[in-house]
Amino acid sequence: MAGKLMHALQYDKYGGGADGLKLQHVEVPVPTPRKDEILLKLEALSINPIDWKIQKGLLRPLLPRKFPHIPGTDVAGEVLEVGPGVKNFKVGDKVVAKISHFVGGGLAEFAVVKENLTVARPPEVSAAEGASLPVAGLTAHQALTQPAGIKLDGSGKQANILITAASGGVGHIAVQLAKLGNTHVTATCGARNIEFVKSLGADEVIDYRTPEGAALKSPSGRKYDAVIHCATGIPWSTFEPNLSEKGKVIDITPGPSTLLTFALKKVTFSKKQLIPLLLFPKVDNLEYLVKLVKEGKLKIVIDSQHPLSKAEEAWARSISGRATGKIIVEP
Repeated sequence: MAGKLMHALQYDKYGGGADGLKLQHVEVPVPTPRKDEILLKLEALSINPIDWKIQKGLLRPLLPRKFPHIPGTDVAGEVLEVGPGVKNFKVGDKVVAKISHFVGGGLAEFAVVKENLTVARPPEVSAAEGASLPVAGLTAHQALTQPAGIKLDGSGKQANILITAASGGVGHIAVQLAKLGNTHVTATCGARNIEFVKSLGADEVIDYRTPEGAALKSPSGRKYDAVIHCATGIPWSTFEPNLSEKGKVIDITPGPSTLLTFALKKVTFSKKQLIPLLLFPKVDNLEYLVKLVKEGKLKIVIDSQHPLSKAEEAWARSISGRATGKIIVEP
C-alpha cells in the first residue's frame, strides 16, 4: 500500500460545532502498520460524542496530540496487512478494533490499529454493530461491572439501577447489560423513546421532561444503589435524595464539577459517592460484547448510517444530541 492515497476527514484547529464543522475532506497517504499493528480496510466507524468534544477543545492541551488530526476510534474492517509481531490475525480476517484517542485515524478508508485492542468479528455481527461496541459498549460494561459491582451472569444480590439518557449510544447498551445482572432498571429518556427503552428491558421508564422525571424519582419509590449517568447537566443535589445509603453516581462524561463533588464526598467520608468514569479499554471485555451480539443477547440499535463522503452529516447528528442508538459512517 506504500505510496497509495486514501480519502479521510481531518481538522487542523480547535473549533467545530454543527455550523462550522471544519471537517476537511482530504487525500492522505495510507498508513503503514508498524510492530504489533494491523492495517484495516474500514467497513464501518461509529462516532462518539468524545470525538467532537476533543475537536471543540474540551481536552486541550492533551488531545489531539497534533494537528491536523483525523478523528475516530471505533472501527470494523478487514485485515489488509499485518506488521511485525502480529500473532492472532491474518490478511482477510474481519475484525473490530478500538484506536487510542491519542492517535485517532478512524474517519478514513484505511486505518492502523493495535493488535492488543483488536478482536475477531464473526459473520453474525455486522460491521456497523461491531464498530458500535468499543467506546459505548466498553463504557457501559466498565461502569456496571466495576464501580456499580453488577455481576453480568445474574449472580449477586439484587440492585436498583438508574440509567440516564437510556436511548443514547452508551445508555441503550447499559440497559441491556444491566438486565443480564440481577437488577431492577429505571431509565430516563425523552417521551418519543419510552417504548423503545422499555423494549430493551428497562423495568421503569421516565420522561426526563416531566417533573417526576426531572427529579429522577423511581415510579415504584425505589432508592438507587447505582446510577449510570449518561446525560449531562444534572446536579448532585438531584441525585442525592434518590440514592440508597451507599448509592453511587457513575458519571461517564465527568467535567470539573464532577471532580469537585467527587473530592468533597471523599473528604467528608460520605457514604453516597459521585464517581468519574475514565474508560480503560480491555480486549477481553470487547470480545465478550461481540459474543453477546453474536448470540443475540445484546441488540445494537443504529440511529443512522452515512457514507464517508458525507461524514460531516454524521458529525452534526452526534452534536445535535438527538441520536437514538449509534451513528455510523461507512467508507
